[in-house]
Amino acid sequence: MKMSSQSMGASKRKFVNRGLSGMVREQRARLYIIRRCVVMLLCWHE
Repeated sequence: MKMSSQSMGASKRKFVNRGLSGMVREQRARLYIIRRCVVMLLCWHE
């Protein structure tokens, strides 16, 4: 019984880490897209 709860905790921790890294990657992608759009708008305006 004890071993199964430990393995569950480990898998849960892995899932949380994967979720955090996914969120960070998503934020970085969003910032990159926004930056590209701003640069395009500025260049197009001139």
